Amino acid sequence: MKSYRLTNRNFSRFNLNLGNLIEYYKEKYSMSNERDWKLYEKEYRNRLETAAREIRPIIKEAISVMSNNIKQIGSPPKISLKDKVMMLLLKDIFDTSNRKTARLLPLFGEMPRISTSYKTVERLYSDPPISMAVHNMFVIMIRRKNITNVDISGDGTGYGLTVTKHYSTNVRKENGRAKIFAYAFAFLDLNTGMYVGYGTGMRSEMGAFNSAREMMASLGIKVDSVRLDRYYTFKSIIGRFDNNTRFYILPKKDTTIRGKKKWHDIWRSFMGDSMAFLKEYYRRESSESGFASDKKSNGWQVWQRRDDRIATAVMCKGVWHNLLLLGRS
Repeated sequence: MKSYRLTNRNFSRFNLNLGNLIEYYKEKYSMSNERDWKLYEKEYRNRLETAAREIRPIIKEAISVMSNNIKQIGSPPKISLKDKVMMLLLKDIFDTSNRKTARLLPLFGEMPRISTSYKTVERLYSDPPISMAVHNMFVIMIRRKNITNVDISGDGTGYGLTVTKHYSTNVRKENGRAKIFAYAFAFLDLNTGMYVGYGTGMRSEMGAFNSAREMMASLGIKVDSVRLDRYYTFKSIIGRFDNNTRFYILPKKDTTIRGKKKWHDIWRSFMGDSMAFLKEYYRRESSESGFASDKKSNGWQVWQRRDDRIATAVMCKGVWHNLLLLGRS
């Protein structure tokens, strides 16, 4: 890598030419985005088969680690906690309404004995033990894969809400009409393709980012390198990761080199070997592909009204992402 004396002047010149540099990189090095749909469908079918085998044992394990903290009040519930979690996840993968889910339960394998109403299905999303079990499933799958040190990419997305929610910061105009979103942010392990941190936010993508980062930290996962889009190009981002984490980010137009040594090192690395840096940065396309796959599998809308229920619904999509990748070597 070329040794660069980093100054405001040469960095500004470099930044002015960045657009041309990116175009050159994409022209020369980017791979074709064409997908072999026949292969994709075959792989997806295999992943579903693996998920179908693993889902109940993982639910059982997720509930077992919290069973001592759940106090039963009154008569035993008609539907077990295990079946409630399963019901919620089946509803998400089939992308069905509460009413349709309640009607289809007799067709769902081991659940023919269950009869319930659409109101009961909706209440599952705000049941604390169910939310806890869904979270535990995410943790169990990460630990099963023995993921500890990772090279990651991070990205956020929005899931459309079909009900009126008046949040000034998450309203977007689309064809003159208000479009409301719930935000999800995922840190994706580039080796396994699994999410190692997942968060939700109602008011901003940054809230979802912070939640995902906290989850990843709570799992003791060490981040060797991270790729983030320009929304996260600010100096304090360095302090949110380990001192040894390598950053692959692109500068904004007003980015300056003023800051700590590590901030300098990012841009010195970029200027010294731009093609190698961009090659690493564009590995974050895996995150974009991950969310695209999630929405293809589980839908792009959330039908719940309450914030706590919306958070559980979005978290189910992160759990399914990992379930579908458990068999990946």
